[in-house]
Amino acid sequence: MPFDSEPDMPSNPSTRQTMTRRQAIARVTALLGGAALVGGTGLLRAAAGEREYRDNGLFSRADVAWLDEVAETLLPETDTPGAKAAGVGPFMALMVNDVYAPDEQEVCRDGMRTLEEACRAECGKGFLEAAAAERLALLERIDREQHAWMEARADDAPVHYFRMMKELALLGYFTSEVGYTQAMRYVETPGRFDPCTPHAPGDKIWANHL
Repeated sequence: MPFDSEPDMPSNPSTRQTMTRRQAIARVTALLGGAALVGGTGLLRAAAGEREYRDNGLFSRADVAWLDEVAETLLPETDTPGAKAAGVGPFMALMVNDVYAPDEQEVCRDGMRTLEEACRAECGKGFLEAAAAERLALLERIDREQHAWMEARADDAPVHYFRMMKELALLGYFTSEVGYTQAMRYVETPGRFDPCTPHAPGDKIWANHL
């Protein structure tokens, strides 16, 4: 299995692992453009092991459970496990808590309240109580809103909070053991290089190696 567990990440003690999650984050961050990500410079530092996790109380257990549900709406369980099974909510909280600058942390925390208030206004209930279809419709609307915001924003304006949430959810999922070995095709020790392997529509992509 690909990931070497760390104290601040969910782990399976019975699993033998070879690639650390920090190494995977470093690779995925580089592939996605590094500093183009919200908190990109900090993500690279964390991936390189230059910062250690410190619990400063930004997120409660309830907050982490809420983030898990947002991530699960974006990446639901299908024929492969979803975001909750991959521990994406705790990952999102960890990265904002440990890596993001104070102003970025504020965007995230304010965004969580904004999204919750929008759900109550549109659905008459909180995000955790909303049905799956209601959650999805809400996030699709907010995603359109963040696209328009990011296109029009000034260079010194903050990022949209939902852009931050999406990036963290995708990064957390596709650098997890679940994402690497089940959502993608992973071979721990690849064989010969074949640049022309057929890829049919719907086939899983191949996971990267260091």
